[in-house]
Amino acid sequence: MVIFVLMVPPLLSDALQNILITDPDRQMHITSYSSVIKRQEEYPTEVLGSGLCNCPSISSMVSMAIENQIHDGFSVIFTQNMVVKASSSASSPPHVLTLSNLDLLSGRFPVTYFYVYRKPPAESFASVLNGLTSSLADTLTHYYPFAGRIVTNAKTSEPEIICDNHGALVVEAHANIPLDELDYYNLDQFLQGKLVSINHEYPLHVQVTNYTCGGISITFTFDHALGDASSFGRFLLAWSEIAQGKTISCIPDHRRNLVARSPPTYDPSLDDAFISCSIEEIANIPTKHTLLKLLYHIDASSVDRLQRLSCVDGVKRTKIEAFSAYIWKVMVRTIEESETHCKMGWLVDGRTRMCRDDPNYSMANYIGNVLSVVFGEASVEDLKRGSLSDVARIVHGAIAKATNEAHFLDLIDWVESHRPGLMLSRIVLGRGGPALVLSSGRRFPVAEMNFGFGPPVLGTVCTTVEKIGVGYMNQRPSARGDGSWVVSAILWPELADALESDPERIFQPMSRTHLGL
Repeated sequence: MVIFVLMVPPLLSDALQNILITDPDRQMHITSYSSVIKRQEEYPTEVLGSGLCNCPSISSMVSMAIENQIHDGFSVIFTQNMVVKASSSASSPPHVLTLSNLDLLSGRFPVTYFYVYRKPPAESFASVLNGLTSSLADTLTHYYPFAGRIVTNAKTSEPEIICDNHGALVVEAHANIPLDELDYYNLDQFLQGKLVSINHEYPLHVQVTNYTCGGISITFTFDHALGDASSFGRFLLAWSEIAQGKTISCIPDHRRNLVARSPPTYDPSLDDAFISCSIEEIANIPTKHTLLKLLYHIDASSVDRLQRLSCVDGVKRTKIEAFSAYIWKVMVRTIEESETHCKMGWLVDGRTRMCRDDPNYSMANYIGNVLSVVFGEASVEDLKRGSLSDVARIVHGAIAKATNEAHFLDLIDWVESHRPGLMLSRIVLGRGGPALVLSSGRRFPVAEMNFGFGPPVLGTVCTTVEKIGVGYMNQRPSARGDGSWVVSAILWPELADALESDPERIFQPMSRTHLGL
């Protein structure tokens, strides 16, 4: 079922407030929207009509509004909200899904993925939108928690998922420029104010934006309580498979059965790594620098060269370990002279670390959060003087602390011992000196994200989070399929300058040329 909510002009809002139009063939319900969502900080836009009461059609009003704004800079008009429900909820009656301890540790902040597509060769924007909503409804049948509601349990004061097919929110939007005029390097500039406001009634938001060239961008925003990157990647892959008429390759496991031991016990070192905190402490994370949200292209040859330099004396290092070593060596040149040590962190997925002793159980399809963050620390002197292979050895040793089942069992028990309440990594909360966290999305679907109108030219992660106590990078394969990477980054200006000016030219500011636009 798809429920459409049209944005209407204020003068028509009162007259249409109680109108309900039902189309039984498509199970479509259209209601008026008394207020218009506007996220235009610099370029206010006109309110578009609904096409009712002899108003011009939505498409014609969009065209007129875009024509009027074409010289006013990049702006986006939101024209329609759609609530998409699972096409069949009979297999999953309404029930409550209790969050695991690792879900509670990951928190509730939004996670957004951004994909860009060329103009579909044979489909209109309307047909693309219809295909997306139809296939999403079928996908939600398999991923029913994503169509639920996340509410706070009055007794436990902890969030839980009400699986009642409340629906996912899909927003139609129109931009006033073509894709090749976007500034793909400056994420703040081309996304801030261009995404619809978060509606906490829906843990999944999808925004489909049409550009004047006929190209399309899709942003997928998930509440982190639904899962982690592995969960979201499986959901998006299933959606694209269903859109192409294929059988889904992953049957999701929604059991959320990561429970604490009795009695809970954990290594005391976790008290140094994680901390209970308040919402006020998160809102007031100390930041010494203005943080920039940037997007980079990394050539495959650069990644391969870093890995070769990191592998000496027969010792093999992964691409991520080599890449981390390079970043760490550049980062240490940008911190204050008073600092004697520097930290780097990595997000570690526990799926392949858990239940190794049980050959009959795999967590590969587990939907939820199975993440930890682990940090390494080194002296400024060692990082500056050491070779790339020396620093890669430090990286390897730090990551190895979390790549085992014991670490995740201890982490589950640590959360159990600190419930209820918010919990966070001390370093991410801004306590512990200069640091940067790297997350690898090397298995996240990018080129595979074909919804029936062609593969993307770009797929990346972005964030609307305003404050974070560390620098952050997310790496994933580029849509080119040639081994190159796309890196989304939150950096202090000095680090961005150092990476971009480095003679190695590893970090290339993302441009339309990299995307073939």
